[in-house]
Amino acid sequence: MNLKDKAALKKIQFYATSSYSCGYIQNREAQSIVATPYNRITSEIYSDLIKKGFRRSGQYVYKPNCNKCSACTPIRICAERFSLSKNQKRAFKKTSPLSFKILPLTFNKDHYALYVDYQNNRHRVQESADSNEDDYNDFLIKSNVNSKIIEFRSDGILKVVTIVDFIDDGISAVYTFFDTKDKRKSFGTYSILWLMERCKEDKLKYLYLGYWIDECAKMEYKTNFMPYELLINNSWQEASS
Repeated sequence: MNLKDKAALKKIQFYATSSYSCGYIQNREAQSIVATPYNRITSEIYSDLIKKGFRRSGQYVYKPNCNKCSACTPIRICAERFSLSKNQKRAFKKTSPLSFKILPLTFNKDHYALYVDYQNNRHRVQESADSNEDDYNDFLIKSNVNSKIIEFRSDGILKVVTIVDFIDDGISAVYTFFDTKDKRKSFGTYSILWLMERCKEDKLKYLYLGYWIDECAKMEYKTNFMPYELLINNSWQEASS
């Protein structure tokens, strides 16, 4: 980080949000620290913050700051030393071949339709797709850092969309959604393995996967990619499953 970025970082302020219901562990209250103003957080500053455990959602950069819980643990995969397991090799083979494009972070109706279908099948039932475009844009399309969309298609049919941030030592996987109807494929695993290969090609050390929570079954997959590091007591420490 150069002197200009260090000076800009000093102008960033951090505040704690009010408590809200945790989206990962039942019957828990959550709280976050948010970096502000968001329009001053450049890609260089964000690169520094993500190493300290922050994460991005739209234009907002935050990290968990819960009073009675420390379950959310930042995780990153060591791309330089990563090698596929037998299961990952099988998953990649059965999902291939997919064509890809790296696109600017802009609204796309095909992407949005896939997102709504994914949410309806995996997370929640949305009352009206049309009324949620603003939420989709706020959540995934707005960014002040170096963000891209990577789309994957099979015979021209959209199958996977991955939103990523490029930082100085790696790639941060922000969010991935995919065709849930094709049960034979492992689109989520394929996306991570593709990003891992991209890190290697670009000589980037890490693939950041956000937060890992031991008590949350939805996040178990993150520790299947080894070796990985966890941010514990403000220090990245290599761990193993």
